[in-house]
This record gives sequence, structure tokens and C-alpha cells, in this order.
Amino acid sequence: MSAAASDSAAATAPGAVAAGVGAEGGVDVSVVVIVYNDAERLSRAVRSVLAQSLRHLEVIIVDDCSTDATPGVARELAAADPRVRCLRLPANSGGCGAPRNAGIDAARAPYVMFLDSDDELPYHACKSLLLAAEDTGADFVTGEVTRLFEETGATGLWYPELFQDARLVDGIRTAPEYFLDHLSTNKLYRADFIARHHLRFPEDVHYEDQLFTAKAFTLARTFAVVPWPVYTWRLAGDPAAGPSISSSRHKIQNVADRVAVARLIDTFLEESGNAGLRPAKDAKFLRHDLRLYLGDLPFRDPAWTEAFAATVTPYLAGLAAEAFDAVPREQQICQYLLQAGRLAEAAECARTLDRPLLAPRHAVRAATGRTYWGSTLPEDERAAAALDISAWRLHDQPFATGPLRHEVTRLDPAGASLRVSLRTYDPARLLGGTAPVSAELRVATTGRPLTVPFRYAPAQDGPAGPVHTAEVELDLRRVPIGPKGFHGRRHPLIVLNRLGLTRGDPLLAPAALPPLQARTGLHTVRAACEGHGAGRLELTWERAGVLGRAETVGPGLMPVRRRLNRLTRRVTGPRAKALTYHELQKLPIDDTLVVFEALEGRGYADSPRYIHEELRRRRLPLRAVWSYSGSRGSYPEGVELIRRGSWEYVRTVARARYWVDSHGFPVLFAKRPGTRYLQTWHGQALKHMGFDTPELRLANAERRRLHQEMVARWDALIAPSEEFERTFVRANGYTGELLRTGLPRNDVLVRWNDPEQRDRAAATRERLQIPDGRKVLLYAPTFRDGARGSGESIRVDLAELVRATGEEWTIVVRPHYYERFTVPRELGHALRDGREFTDLNDLLLASDALLTDYSSVMFDYANLGRPILLYTDDYADYRSLARGTYYDLADIAPGPLLSTTGELAAALRDPAELRERWAGAYARFQARFNPHESGRSSKAVVDLFFEGSAR
Repeated sequence: MSAAASDSAAATAPGAVAAGVGAEGGVDVSVVVIVYNDAERLSRAVRSVLAQSLRHLEVIIVDDCSTDATPGVARELAAADPRVRCLRLPANSGGCGAPRNAGIDAARAPYVMFLDSDDELPYHACKSLLLAAEDTGADFVTGEVTRLFEETGATGLWYPELFQDARLVDGIRTAPEYFLDHLSTNKLYRADFIARHHLRFPEDVHYEDQLFTAKAFTLARTFAVVPWPVYTWRLAGDPAAGPSISSSRHKIQNVADRVAVARLIDTFLEESGNAGLRPAKDAKFLRHDLRLYLGDLPFRDPAWTEAFAATVTPYLAGLAAEAFDAVPREQQICQYLLQAGRLAEAAECARTLDRPLLAPRHAVRAATGRTYWGSTLPEDERAAAALDISAWRLHDQPFATGPLRHEVTRLDPAGASLRVSLRTYDPARLLGGTAPVSAELRVATTGRPLTVPFRYAPAQDGPAGPVHTAEVELDLRRVPIGPKGFHGRRHPLIVLNRLGLTRGDPLLAPAALPPLQARTGLHTVRAACEGHGAGRLELTWERAGVLGRAETVGPGLMPVRRRLNRLTRRVTGPRAKALTYHELQKLPIDDTLVVFEALEGRGYADSPRYIHEELRRRRLPLRAVWSYSGSRGSYPEGVELIRRGSWEYVRTVARARYWVDSHGFPVLFAKRPGTRYLQTWHGQALKHMGFDTPELRLANAERRRLHQEMVARWDALIAPSEEFERTFVRANGYTGELLRTGLPRNDVLVRWNDPEQRDRAAATRERLQIPDGRKVLLYAPTFRDGARGSGESIRVDLAELVRATGEEWTIVVRPHYYERFTVPRELGHALRDGREFTDLNDLLLASDALLTDYSSVMFDYANLGRPILLYTDDYADYRSLARGTYYDLADIAPGPLLSTTGELAAALRDPAELRERWAGAYARFQARFNPHESGRSSKAVVDLFFEGSAR
């Protein structure tokens, strides 16, 4: 083991690795940096290696015979650090293979990595990969890639599903999905592994990475995976930077190169006796390589599309049949249309590849009841099999997630306005029925969105169902923007509302739409098709006049716009608001003012809602103001609203007599002595909270002090049970007054049988379009720390569950608001998205059973007395490696702990038996965690806090 590994053998993540160790007198890793005519960026790449926490490494710069200043930059880097060596090829190779091979031959270390001159390595990349290699003995180690989009600064991860956990893989046959990880640059290779198998990059074709890594994966006895980023792939937004090979998809030769490399991989697999890996490699070609080009089809001219089809369709004909099952149905249809020569239809279909709610423009239904993509019935059995979309059940889709397609048919400028003619295809008949649907065209801005309500003309029946048309005039002068204006792109949405459920869908534009321009006071606004993805209508704002000229100031001078933005941040940022808040506290308190906030401003919900309703019922002389941070749609008519974080919010919070919330008012606002703060909190504690969480337990003194100050502002805290006091109250160091009343939000659950609550449940089922006779399973998992927004918390195989439960259950998925989720098109008939319901009680009342994991919703749901099922397939990791829990879930569970979808389906087959079997455990759970829930908690809280001793 080298000194690098022995110094920190226990480290398991890059943040845990110390810097400055290495093999005495040698190098641990050779990093081969290839470059061609990239003088400006080469230094940045090399510095990212020299600054690594692993110090004992070498950089081999291989210049592919550059004609710019690159050789001079390389010599300067070598002169400045003895760890840098330079090689220069005698002639330009035209690709990446030859310089990488030269680097392999020159490498002196026992491990080798590759870096492109326009990219970078994160600080711990080399060290963390080396530790994993020496700890596992793997032939190579691969890690996550961060894709950095330079134009916007946005980042994304490269196939994150491949890098969720650290693991040692016993060869590619046990995990063939890793063929998708075809980059050579996010890996650290043993030099003897490369030498033993004579691994080299091909030098006469682009996409040489793919052949090299396919061979490496196939030949490796084991390879290791680390779940953190080890490579930063920078994607330039400036065309002047020069298009990379991977971004030159507009060239047919680029297509031909990808196909050629795929054929080389096929030959290697056949000749090396690994033909059994072909289906996995073919699936990778369809999912990645072909998919990139299909997304471009709507925006290519007919001649290009014809040449593309001629290049790829012969290769598609030889792929393994099972590989086609690995791609979504939309892509399967697009591939068939391409192979059948129906190129215009293939381009139309390609717009749906990233949009599961995007309807087909044409679909036909046969007398047999089967539904097919296209405007005519299939001509033969092969076409019928390829174009069958009956599984989408277009006629059984709900309003919120069913497919629609909005298209611009005409766009006319009229001064500072745009007249938009649009057509909406509605194969699921979502816009019909007895419940009216309101419609508006919405454009997001830096302030409140610009919305233009409109009405559809009477529908006409088309091949795919009703087609609705409308005319909308968009007055760009009404866009609410600040005095300095703004610069950027916006994509109008068609926003529809039915029974309180809102959906926003893209407005597609013809690929050939000629760019139009309109002029407002501060801006020139350009309208065009965005030219990628689904091809949405795109509005681009550019500042006009003085501000516009300021943006064109040449290099060497700071643009006026940058100065204005910096000044604006200074006078409107958090620091300025904190100072203003401090000064406003010198004004008298408004004794009648109550500021309410729930879910950090996300809506009218949780215990603050029910306390507010009790105050209104009593008609106390108090003025209630609610903060909001997103949509205002959940708040009742007449409720006074202020945007969270706005100047009005600062003024109101500073002068309020009462604060009531369920999470926490911003920590920068210290509570003045005369204000009383009621913290209702948003659930009981199963998972660790406060100072018991790793985040705070391991935090520095300043971070812990800030949390303690936030808690110290609370004057009263609602406590639903003694367990809550033992866990949450203790963990947060709270020593103030406890209101042992139960949670106001649970009143309606305790009184679920009241006519008012039964009506609320029925209304929710109607909004969700739950078919008569169906039972409702509410699936409400919590988020996973460190994986917010990843979709990781949705762990049940929903497709398998829908198949297993048949027509008996409808599943409503309500992920945590930190999480993302999309209803798959083929499951829309049996799944519902519950996120439009701001108040979770709507869904709790309407459901027949709850499925959760470690969410505090289980404590609330027990007040209904209905079955609770716990899906805990990752419980061991969650309890020991993630946040941790206060209880062994098996000791307190009110229902079964399940780890497979099959177990879940079996438990749902007989809810009555489930209820009977778990009755005892359920009763003990209810008594332990809900002893104060009486259905009158709201009344008790108002009595104590607003009218009683707490006041």
C-alpha cells in the first residue's frame, strides 16, 4: 500500500482525505492532459491537478501539434513545477486517441488518469480514487462526473443512478448498465492493467473513449465505483470557444463516427468471446448515442434527416431485440418511424422524448380497441407492434398528469404585443366533462408572472381526440420588471385549472418559426423556437437604450450593468434587509398583527392554518397576514398575503405582536422582546432532529450557535406527546413553555367522520378523478439527506405495484417537497400526483391506507385508525449511515415493515385482515404518540396563547 493510502486508509469520502502525502521519492498517479490549440484553458486544467490534495503525482501535457500559443504555455507550466512534463506530437492526429496513447507510454506512476485541457479535476479526485483502488484492489475505479454548463453556471451529474453508492463490482457481467459510463476521464486505471491487456485508444476515429472503456469494463476482473464527483466536464456556451467533438452532432460525419465505434466494440466483443454482452452494449447505444441525435431531429432540415437515417438505420437492424426494451416507448416509436422512412413523423415524435405529459398529435383507435400512434391504422403486424400505445390508456388519464399538446400555429407582432394563435390536442379528453377548466398563458418574470386568461373555441374532433383552438394577445409592456429591467430567456406556459388542480404545460413552436421582434420601453423582445428539446416557444429579453449599450462595453472596463447588479445586491440583499429590520424594531409593535407562515411559505396548511381558522371563527380583534413563497393558489379568498423575503415581509415581521409558523422564520430576524412566537412544528420525531443530527452534531461552534439562537426565539412550542418532549424538545435545547394540546392540524383527522370532513374527502377524490369503487393508497415517503431532488426516496417499484394491485387501488404519490417525481405516462391511469394539494390533510382524509417509510406523517395518520404500511428496504443504511432514528422501527411500528414491492402488494390484498393483525400494535402506537389529540387542539392553543396565560 502506498503512503497515500496508508495515511488515510479509513477515509471513505473525498472530504475526509488529508493532503500532502505520497510515495517517498516517486509518484502515485500520472495525469495525462491532452491539448490542441487551447492556450487559454490549459493552465486552468493543469492547475486543477497540481493543486490536488494528493501531492505525489505527475502531469504529462501531450500537445497534439498545436498552432497557437499552447506550446509556450505548456513550457511555462513545466518550468514552474517539476511535476509537469511536456510532449509534443510531430503532426496533428485530428483526434484524442494518439495524444492519450503517447501519455500512456510516458507515464511513470502505477496509476493513470486522463484529463482534457478544457476540463478540471475536483480537489480530492486523485486521492479519493487512489484510496479506493488500493483498498479494493480493483483494476480501475470510476466516479461521478459534474457537467458544468458555462453559459448559465448550472451543473448536472452524469448518469447519477450509476454512482449512488460505493461498491466493488465483480466484472461488467454482474452490472452491465455500466456500459453507459463510457468516459475515460472519470477513472483511475492501474498501469499494469493497461499494459497487461495492451489497452490503447483507436487513433483513426472519434469517440475513441467508448472503445477503450468498453474494453476496460469487459477485461476487468473487478472495478470499483465511488459516489462522489471526480471530474468536472465543462461545456462551453460560447461558440467562439470552438465546438467539441461531442457537441458537433450537426455533422453527419459525427454520426458516422459514433456508429463506427459501436461496430468496433461489437467486433471486440465477438472476437474476445464476450458476445453475450452485446444486448447490454446495444441498449447503451440506444439509450445514449442514438438518443442524443433523436432529440435534434425536430430542428434538422429534411436533407440532414435523410442522411442521418441512411447512416444509422442499417446499424439498428442488427441490434439485439431485447435492447429495444431498454428505452421508453416514445423512443421505440421514434426509432421505428425512422427505420420505416417516415421521417417527418419521427421528428414530430422526437419532441415527446423528454416530456411524458406531451400528447401525440395523431393517434387512431382500431375496432379492436387498440390505440396506435399516427393518423392511419398500421399497415401490417410489424407496424402494429411498433406503434401500439394502448398501454398508455389515453382515455383513462387524470386531469393533472394526462397528456396534452399545445402548439403555436401563428405568431404575429403588433407593436409591443404578440398575437399567439394556438392549438391544443387533447387525446385524453381532459378539457371536457362537467367540471369547467380555466386557461391562461403565463410568462415568468423577475417579479410576478404575466398572465393572460383566454377561452378556447368549441372543440373539433381530430384523429387523436378533441382539438381546441384559441387566440391570445400577449402585451409585453405589462411584464412587471424593476427599473433596471432584466436580461434572459422565458418560456411561456399554458396553465390550466380544474377544481383547484393546476397544471402548466409548454407551448411548442414550429421549428421553422421565423424569429419575431417586439420593442418595449426597456427591452427588445425576440420570439422564436428554442431549437432543442421539445421546441418550446422562447421569449428572449435584451435590454435596450442605455442599459443595452452598457452590456456591450468592451473588455478592460467594468460594464455598467455589472455595477448596477452589484449595487442592487448591496441595497436589496439579506444584509440590507437585516439592518432595515433592526431599525424598524424601533417603531411601536402593532398589537393586532399576527404573521402566519407554514411550510416556509409554501401554502395555507399545517397547524398555522387551523389556528388561523379558529381565530377567524372567534372573530378576535386580530389582523392576520400570511407569507407565501411560491403559488398563492392555496390561500383562501380575502386572506392578506405578503411575499416571503420581500421588503413588505421585513416590515410586517418587525412590527407583528405574534409570529405563528411550522418551520422557522428566517434566522436573520431576531425577535424583539414584545413579540410572541408560537412554534407549532410540523411533526413528531422518528428521525434524529436538532443537535442530534450529523449536520449539527459535527458542526462548528458558529453553526451551532445560530441554531440555538433560532430556537431561543420560540416563546411557546406545541407538544403532542411526552415522546416529542423526550426527543425533539431535548434535541433542540428548548426550555420555554410547552403547550401540551396536540397538533391543531390533526383536529380534522380525529374528527374524520364529521360531515364536513367526509365532504372534504369526497371533494379530494373528485379532484383526483378516483374511479368509483377504487381504494386509495397514499404513498408519502420522506426525503433522504444528501440526496434531495434526486428521486431516491421513491423506492417502491410503482410499475410492479400497479400491475399487482390491478383495478382495486389508485396510488397517490406525495413525495416530500424537497423531492422530485413525475408520473410515468404508462402508469397515469393508476397513479396520481399529490403535490398539488398543499394541505396534506386533504389526501389523508381521502385515502384508505398510508404507505410511508420514516416520515412523521405516520403519527398524524394514526388518528384516522386506517392501515399504515412502512416500506423500509433501506432501513439499515438510513438508521446507521444517514440521519439515524430515535426508535427501532420494528419496536414501535403500527403496521408491517416491507422491503419488496411483492410484499407490499400482498399486504394490500386484504386490508381488513391487515387491520386486525396489527390492531394491538396500532393501539399502542396511538397511545404513545398521540395522547393529547382530542380534535379540539386548535381551540386549546388559542385559549392558551392568544387569550390565556401565555399571552
